[in-house]
Amino acid sequence: MIVPSNRLIWFVAAVVLPASAIGGLVPRSAQVCSIMIAAALTAAILDAIFAPRRLNGVQVRLPELVRMTLDRETAFALRIENSPARLRVGLAMPGEFVAKDESLVVDVPSALAQVNWVCTPRKRGSYRIERCYFEAASALGFWAVRGQTPASCEIRVYPNLSNESRQVAAAFLNRGGAGAHAQRMIGKGREFEKLREYEHRDTFDDIHWKTTAKRGRPITKVFQLERTQEVYAVIDASRLTAREDILERYVNSALMLGAVTEKQGDLFGLVTFSDRVHGFVRARNGKSHFNACRESIYTLQTRLVSPDFDELGAFLRTRLRRRALLVVLTALDDPALAESFLRNASLLRRKHVVLAAMAAPPTAEPLFTREAVESEEDIYRALGGHLAWRKIKELERALQHQGVRFLLLDPMRIAAQVTAAYQSVKQRQLI
Repeated sequence: MIVPSNRLIWFVAAVVLPASAIGGLVPRSAQVCSIMIAAALTAAILDAIFAPRRLNGVQVRLPELVRMTLDRETAFALRIENSPARLRVGLAMPGEFVAKDESLVVDVPSALAQVNWVCTPRKRGSYRIERCYFEAASALGFWAVRGQTPASCEIRVYPNLSNESRQVAAAFLNRGGAGAHAQRMIGKGREFEKLREYEHRDTFDDIHWKTTAKRGRPITKVFQLERTQEVYAVIDASRLTAREDILERYVNSALMLGAVTEKQGDLFGLVTFSDRVHGFVRARNGKSHFNACRESIYTLQTRLVSPDFDELGAFLRTRLRRRALLVVLTALDDPALAESFLRNASLLRRKHVVLAAMAAPPTAEPLFTREAVESEEDIYRALGGHLAWRKIKELERALQHQGVRFLLLDPMRIAAQVTAAYQSVKQRQLI
């Protein structure tokens, strides 16, 4: 495809139009002016005929895979082959990206050149670039020749954990002291280590009566702190978490929880669900496992369906054989769904430690919490918020009665509060 350039417009304005005007006003010069016009048109036509040859063999190659972080400016390389001296390049970027420049004008010093394309992703997920467009000037510069080449570039946009890192770094990731378990643990441990002779102040519960009877003297059981425990972040991707980017915060908080459990020496896993279970990553540790968790969750998006807690409960009871901490990130302000969750959480509680966490609705608060009431709408809004807050408190009492811990989260501090709750469970050896 060729299109006229600004040079052609100026050339016509400077040569063809004056020659036409002079030829019409001065009849004696009509022949000379006609020759000038014909020569100008011939040059433009020949330039247009040979212009497509300028793009013969031109290739713009993109990397097969580009990894980016949400809301962080990133550059990736475009490799240009067999290009003319100057080339204009553009990419068909998805609408979720903001490019620094709509196109790049590249001066190519040789047959092979490389240029960086800079853009910023605005939404997490997986995207593809299928086409690359380029443009070059014709030999005389009267025309711009445009072409395209197919591309196969996948862009993966991962969650941005910078805000969550700042929330939890001081308290958990930059802890002083040596070792992964620097905090004081409450209790004597749950994992059997060895048998030893009875010592003063040993309790009767610590005596191993069978060995005592066999040896004829008191023998005591010694326990140690369990070092590797399983922690699972269970993320609700249903319509309940589609409000106010709650799912985005849940995804970031789950990955930060994984980083903290790695620091503590525990095993971390992921479960994602809505009306069915979408993904399951069994609890492990290590950098490669954290990357696997990130790969499994970076494309997670909300679905406009109701969560199926019955299927989730059956899945967890079937797959998780070892006692674990289940941090369920969901929303329980729907009474019918909250009842379903309560029923399944009570079954899971028999084997696992269940922590239900939900972001506090913006209007759910006790009556008279806000002093400024300016209209009747404010009164009704405050009453509605009070009723919602009361239902949440009733649900909290019901969950606690079943042995399920409940955490009402500040939407701006979800990561810090979730990791703090994990630390509390870990310190009290509830797992």
